[in-house]
Amino acid sequence: MLDLVLPTVCEECRARSVYRARTADDAPAHIPRVLCATCVGRLSFMENPGCTHCQRKLATSQAPRRCTACMRERTALGSCTAQVAFTGNAEKWIHAFKYPHQGIAGLDPAPIAIAKALARDAAQTSPAPFPDVVVPVPLHVRRLRSRGFNPASQLARAIAKQTTSGLVTDLLLRHRDTPTQTNLGRNARRKNVRGAFSCTRNAPDNVWLVDDVVTTGSTLEEAARCLKAAGAKSVHAICIARTPERFR
Repeated sequence: MLDLVLPTVCEECRARSVYRARTADDAPAHIPRVLCATCVGRLSFMENPGCTHCQRKLATSQAPRRCTACMRERTALGSCTAQVAFTGNAEKWIHAFKYPHQGIAGLDPAPIAIAKALARDAAQTSPAPFPDVVVPVPLHVRRLRSRGFNPASQLARAIAKQTTSGLVTDLLLRHRDTPTQTNLGRNARRKNVRGAFSCTRNAPDNVWLVDDVVTTGSTLEEAARCLKAAGAKSVHAICIARTPERFR
């Protein structure tokens, strides 16, 4: 009945869409609230359940839920969950969310709504129990001043509300302004972010670390190591998108 009075409009194509409750075969519960079924169908959702770190498809769902490649890697993360592949419309929306034309004053409500819906669904998909606190990956102060806002903080706020967890934006600091990692390979990315973060105080036991897009995971790993050094017992990463493997 509510859909007849206040019809839902797709944030992408502006077509009228009727929100349907989630069924076993649907996409997670929040993205269909902001996109019509056609636009949802154009997204490439990550494998869930898959490997808890890279989300590749596993031959079996039995524990441990990590692929052979990830089991060979030392990691500070308990898991790393992204909702969609960073391609096509998802890439376009996330880029518009991260880089509005006129800074924070020019933020478009459509990409914000889509990004936050993806964040809530990623939180819902994560294999980790709800955390004590949600912590966004910080920007260096110079980059924060230039951009006007931290996209990861926007996503972390949505996730904290979804999980009824505390949002802490000043626990993790980025004290080194690292060069962009766009064209760097895995090893160069690890070296680029080494020692880039510090904690302002002791970390709670269970932390969810939030960023927008994960590529090699180097930034998340370094931030997780810092949080664990500050006392966190478990750190799980939540992102809205993952770069396809061929681009890593």
